[in-house]
Amino acid sequence: MHVVEKPWGREVWWAVTDRYAGKRLEVRAGASLSLQYHESKLETLLMVAGRISLRIGDEEREVGPGVAITVPPGTLHRMRAITDAVIYEVSTPELEDVVRVQDDYGRS
Repeated sequence: MHVVEKPWGREVWWAVTDRYAGKRLEVRAGASLSLQYHESKLETLLMVAGRISLRIGDEEREVGPGVAITVPPGTLHRMRAITDAVIYEVSTPELEDVVRVQDDYGRS
């Protein structure tokens, strides 16, 4: 496993192959990931613990454990943790194709 500390919490990478990448996102209550989209990457998110406000396109909703969401390439999305949250993300291989539209931590 590979752990990457992030301004909003941390990523714990548990798999990277030529077909998919898998990581656990641990997001602190009140923290947000960037408003972003990916040019090519397909993501599936599974809520494991906590509650988040999830924006997909123009829709925003609160989700909790047991909810799975697929985010197609080109789809604007953002997560904001209402409580401490744990999310599993499986995606096509990690690509550097993120386009950040808005970021609370000054990343571009």
